[in-house]
Amino acid sequence: MYLSSCHGRMSMNEAEKRMHRICFTGHRPELLTRTGYAVKKDLRRQIRRCVADGYSVFISGMARGVDIWAAQEVLKLRTRGAAVRLICACPYEGCEREWSKAWQRRYHRVLCAADLVRYICPDYCPTCFRARNEWMVDHAAAVIAVFNGSPGGTKNTVTYARKKGVPITFIKG
Repeated sequence: MYLSSCHGRMSMNEAEKRMHRICFTGHRPELLTRTGYAVKKDLRRQIRRCVADGYSVFISGMARGVDIWAAQEVLKLRTRGAAVRLICACPYEGCEREWSKAWQRRYHRVLCAADLVRYICPDYCPTCFRARNEWMVDHAAAVIAVFNGSPGGTKNTVTYARKKGVPITFIKG
């Protein structure tokens, strides 16, 4: 299913659903200033805290690194009996085609286990990643950001969330 990058008014039902959702943003592995192990440990801790606070739906943008690691942590919790759901918000179908085989396998395993997969744009376009990031923020009550301050998509997502008044929890990236 494809969603337009245009953002309309949210229905009351959608507004209620949004209050239980958290989305993730973060850097790809090569841009992190910390080890993947350390970042995953902090993601696990923060996701568990969100579940304890009543959040039950998590949205991942499915980029290499933080997005996929966060999605994997949500799925691990679900297999251990937590009442959590995962939405994968992919920028467009096939966005993983140029990745290594290992990352492609991770990506496809997560998609297969997700509760919902949304392709935000029907094909690649210059704004598809921004549209995906804005869609996630527009459909979440809060953001978990693994961020090191560098320019790029994560910074743009953080800036958009601040503009929209969506609270952000930061993890050092």
